[in-house]
Amino acid sequence: MSYSELSVEERATIQIGHAQGLSLRAIAHMLNRSPSTISRELRRNRDAGGGYSARSAQQRMRV
Repeated sequence: MSYSELSVEERATIQIGHAQGLSLRAIAHMLNRSPSTISRELRRNRDAGGGYSARSAQQRMRV
């Protein structure tokens, strides 16, 4: 199994789906990714209030 990092476009889709209240499975299905990938991304990159920002997540990935 190979792994590829999430793109900025995928992170933006996660941000929009999360804000709309979509399930992890629904977001994963849209991106053709595993629900666990989406779960980990949201958990690793959430802010203090539990929100998710694609821009912040992308910046953290580059560091």
